[in-house]
Amino acid sequence: MVKRFLRTAASTLVLMLMAIPAFADATSAAQAGDTSVKAWLAIASGIGIAIAAFGGALGQGRSISSALDGIARNPGASGKIVTPMIIGLALIESLVIYAFVIAFLLQGKI
Repeated sequence: MVKRFLRTAASTLVLMLMAIPAFADATSAAQAGDTSVKAWLAIASGIGIAIAAFGGALGQGRSISSALDGIARNPGASGKIVTPMIIGLALIESLVIYAFVIAFLLQGKI
C-alpha cells in the first residue's frame, strides 16, 4: 500500500514538473531571452536519454536472463534461443539509440 502511494506520488510530481513549460507565457519567454525554454530543453533531453537508457538496460537484462535460463534448462536448444535473443537485443538497443538521436536534436536547439 505504501509502495503504491509512493509510486503514485512520484508519478504525479514528475507529471506536474513536466507540465510547467506547457503553461509558460510566450511573451515572458521572449522577454527573458528564451533562456528558460533552453534550460527546459536541456533538462528534457537529459531526462529523456536517462529514462531510455534505464529502460533499455532493464529490457536487455531481462531478455538475457530469460535466454540463459532457457539454455540452462535445455542446452540443446541454445542455437534456437541465441539468434532471437540477439535480434531482440538489437531492437531494444535501437530504441535507446532513437532516444539518443532525439536528445541530440533537442540539444541542437539550444
